[in-house]
Amino acid sequence: MLRNTLFTGLVLTASLTAAHAQEVTLRLAHFAAESHPGHAASVQFAENVAARTGGEVKIELYPANQLGSPPEQLEQTILGAIDMNLPTHGGLDKYDRAFGTAMTPFAFSSYQHAHTVLDGEFTDWVSPKLEEQGLVMLSHWEYGFRNITNSVRPINTPEDVEGLKLRTPPELQIVAAMEGLGASTTQIAFPELPNALNQGVVQGQENPIGVIYHYNLNDFQEHLALTRHVYNAMIHVVNKDKWEQLSPNQQRILREESAKAGAMMRAAVQAQEAEEIAGLIERGMKVTEPDLAPFAAKMGPARARVAEYSGQENMDKFLNMLD
Repeated sequence: MLRNTLFTGLVLTASLTAAHAQEVTLRLAHFAAESHPGHAASVQFAENVAARTGGEVKIELYPANQLGSPPEQLEQTILGAIDMNLPTHGGLDKYDRAFGTAMTPFAFSSYQHAHTVLDGEFTDWVSPKLEEQGLVMLSHWEYGFRNITNSVRPINTPEDVEGLKLRTPPELQIVAAMEGLGASTTQIAFPELPNALNQGVVQGQENPIGVIYHYNLNDFQEHLALTRHVYNAMIHVVNKDKWEQLSPNQQRILREESAKAGAMMRAAVQAQEAEEIAGLIERGMKVTEPDLAPFAAKMGPARARVAEYSGQENMDKFLNMLD
């Protein structure tokens, strides 16, 4: 009887072990180009997760908006059609307005300042809010400070922005910043941007250096101004239901490798910015480095718009974190 009980127990244990070892495939979609550090970080994440789980967890990668526009990808991740995504704060603030505060114009003085705030109090604050939307936040990655390009004139002062027709994404924070400098803005989907620039529908746009470089926007834009007006990060999120199907050890590995991938991307983005600016100059762009104080001084109305959108209580909480 004892022998039969032991045998039954061993069979049950073996069955549970086999079930636990069952392979899981997670689809990770994002908007970065395949040559961008965002995709390199995704590749590192996928490879390390597969290695550390012994192949139990596999990550399939879909870069460069292969599974839809950024808003579509995020919605699909919430619904569970996609398992993992790398949205920006501007994408997430459509689901909880607290995220919108992170893109307040001229909020961060440096990359280190942004990382310290976002990895600390900000993450503690917003992670529970995200879970209410059906997502689990793994870590902050990178995207970079945004800068203005145009085909009309060099930008050295805020007055040089006045009257320019600029494309922006739909994020209110970016629209408010550009309009605060006197530009007129048009919201155009990113895949349509090169054609809009080429046809003169807009005279300029704004994006992190890596985007300008990797998508060859210099083909349509002569002038680049390092205005660093809004900081952008990619946030690694996973569908909550899918997350809860993973074992505690698998979850631990994914969290650790997400943080490592984010750290790698941060280092790569910062290291490559100088090289990419030099490359853009070689391609014919004229680059200016304006004094940013006069630009920041014009952001009162823009910050008021962000506070109205995000909620004044949220904005006050975020501004306290900056100190």
